[in-house]
Amino acid sequence: MYSPTPRYLTVEMTVSNEKDWEVLTQQCEKYRNWGKWGADDQVGMVNYITPEKIVQATRLVSQGKVFSLAIPFDDSGPQNGSNRRFNPVQFKTRDGRDTMSGTVMGRPVGYGEADDVFMMPTHGATHWDGLAHVFWDGKMWNGYDAADCSSMGAEKNGIENYRDKIVTRGILLDIPRYKGVDYLELGYAVTAEDLDGASKMAGIEVTTGDIVLVRTGFLAQCRARKDWGTYAGGDAPGMDFWTCGWIQQHQVAGVATDTWGCEVRPNELKALHQPWHRVTLPNMGMLMGEMFDLEELAEDCAKDKVYQFLLVAPPLPLTGCVGSPINPYAIK
Repeated sequence: MYSPTPRYLTVEMTVSNEKDWEVLTQQCEKYRNWGKWGADDQVGMVNYITPEKIVQATRLVSQGKVFSLAIPFDDSGPQNGSNRRFNPVQFKTRDGRDTMSGTVMGRPVGYGEADDVFMMPTHGATHWDGLAHVFWDGKMWNGYDAADCSSMGAEKNGIENYRDKIVTRGILLDIPRYKGVDYLELGYAVTAEDLDGASKMAGIEVTTGDIVLVRTGFLAQCRARKDWGTYAGGDAPGMDFWTCGWIQQHQVAGVATDTWGCEVRPNELKALHQPWHRVTLPNMGMLMGEMFDLEELAEDCAKDKVYQFLLVAPPLPLTGCVGSPINPYAIK
């Protein structure tokens, strides 16, 4: 039996998954970027977004087109309770009916106001994962102890560290259009060869500091059939485990997809839930986005053949949180 390196492994290893565990451990060690940007770093590969990169990205704006890449933040979303995630909920603490009924103290009838209360998991709709979101062997990004993330908040790698960082060149890699299909099949693993092929189709080269948006078409498929199906945590197209090497080689700042969890499901390695996450977040320090709505942008890119744009997507400065809902802008 393979004796796993991680200190905290308590699950029973089986013959069928011990090889997967060995592979996963090797990949985590191979692509680990701890210390690359200093012992105190808390933003990881977003460091690839330099002031020069931002200036270059702003020069891509020539048409004044703005595309919102967020799904609606309401109760029609894909969450089904798995991982204790639910769709956004909102209610009013005062509203127009209060105004018209004269129940707002100190206001004449017809002259009141309305206020909202809004609740959602930080990973409940379109969002960035923070670097305190996923742990590996008791550690998170840059070697910080997992215990630094408690119920009181993340003392290290909180999402607020990204608050002024996420402005760069965005690139859309439209895998279904590259493959000549409407949607990728459930369980389809997007390979490095697919990413290169979509880049070639788009006529662009992925460069240091880019954020790569990978379209699978799964969101559009669910929308067309008016049924979320397996979208939230079930079978889905997504990133192949071995694209970790492609990401490291191209020095991208981040990757976002139109799926619930970025990586292909069922997972290719069976030893641990979401193995691609284990390499990219705590070890590589990669920015990861999920549930991006890429459909309107993809249609426009297909028409004008321009697959690059200014991407502006700051998180909310939620101190100590491990993710943040966002409304990303692709600006052409």
